[in-house]
Amino acid sequence: MGNSALKAHLETAQKTGVFQLTGKGLSEFPEDLQKLASNLRTIDLSNNKIEILPPLMGRFSVLKSLALNNNKLTALPEELCKLKKLETLHLNGNHLTQLPATFGQLLALKTLSLSGNQLRTVPTQLCSLRHLDVVDLSRNQIQSVPDTVGDLQAIELNLNQNQISQISVQISHCPRLKVLRLEENCLDLSMLPQSILSDSQISLLAVEGNLFEIKKLRELEGYDKYMERFTATKKKFT
Repeated sequence: MGNSALKAHLETAQKTGVFQLTGKGLSEFPEDLQKLASNLRTIDLSNNKIEILPPLMGRFSVLKSLALNNNKLTALPEELCKLKKLETLHLNGNHLTQLPATFGQLLALKTLSLSGNQLRTVPTQLCSLRHLDVVDLSRNQIQSVPDTVGDLQAIELNLNQNQISQISVQISHCPRLKVLRLEENCLDLSMLPQSILSDSQISLLAVEGNLFEIKKLRELEGYDKYMERFTATKKKFT
């Protein structure tokens, strides 16, 4: 892409606070963007070929939304975690195996999408994020859900299409978790904590495509309590 085209995009972004450049085959983060570091609220560089995010990412002090879906990122810089205003982060379809240690500093984060990466566990850093509403970790390589998950503040957790065969009973203690998606994993019915049904806030549990028939779920102790929450929530939305 020519410099003149990039310049036009930058001029527009200066006025709108939005920089969108998707599907242009970019192999690196446009360094010229740092000129707008103090007024960009939205950056969307999805569907490119970006492999590395530079440390200058930390300078986008008013950035609220960052989308880098379908790039070639293998890691994120620690500097990304300085974005105190960031509310939405979309990184679907990259090659990420972990998150920076300081990821828990993204205190404004509400929506995090990491579908289609190479994560092997639910990152513990997510438990520090008090305003997190929606977490999408579908289509990764997660095999188990650890005890630390009990501190997760999310309302919706999507773990579809992983390799999960074990879930900590602590998931029942998530204070705000209403929607838990576990479709197409490797779960045996005996490995599904019954407290999810009998003693949690969860009002939508999606477990199709595991190693048991859904009708067996209905025989578990606590299923009637779960159905009460499910029905009450449904009424609220209709």
